[in-house]
Amino acid sequence: MILEVAILNVKIGQEKQFEIDFATAGQFISSIKGYKKHTLQKCLEQNNKYILLVDWESLEDHTIGFRQSVEYLEWKKILHHYYDPFPTVEHYETIIENKK
Repeated sequence: MILEVAILNVKIGQEKQFEIDFATAGQFISSIKGYKKHTLQKCLEQNNKYILLVDWESLEDHTIGFRQSVEYLEWKKILHHYYDPFPTVEHYETIIENKK
C-alpha cells in the first residue's frame, strides 16, 4: 500500500467553499482502480492549511491511473484554483506499523 501526502494551502477566505467542493470532488478520486480511501484534515494553527492523505494499492494507481484519467481533469477543474502555492505531493510506503 502507498500513502499519498499533499499539503494544501488554500487561498485565505476560500476555506469553506473549498471544503464543500472537496467533498464533491471526492467522487472522482474514489472511482479510480487501486484507490482505498482518503482523508482531508484541517490544520489547527493555520486555518487555510490542509493535509490530504490518500491510500492507494500502488504508486502507479495514483501517478498513472488517476493522474492520466478523465476523472482527474474533473478533480483539477473543481479544486486546483484554490491552491496558493500549488501543493507538493509525495508518496510513502509503510516500513513499521504498530497496532494496539
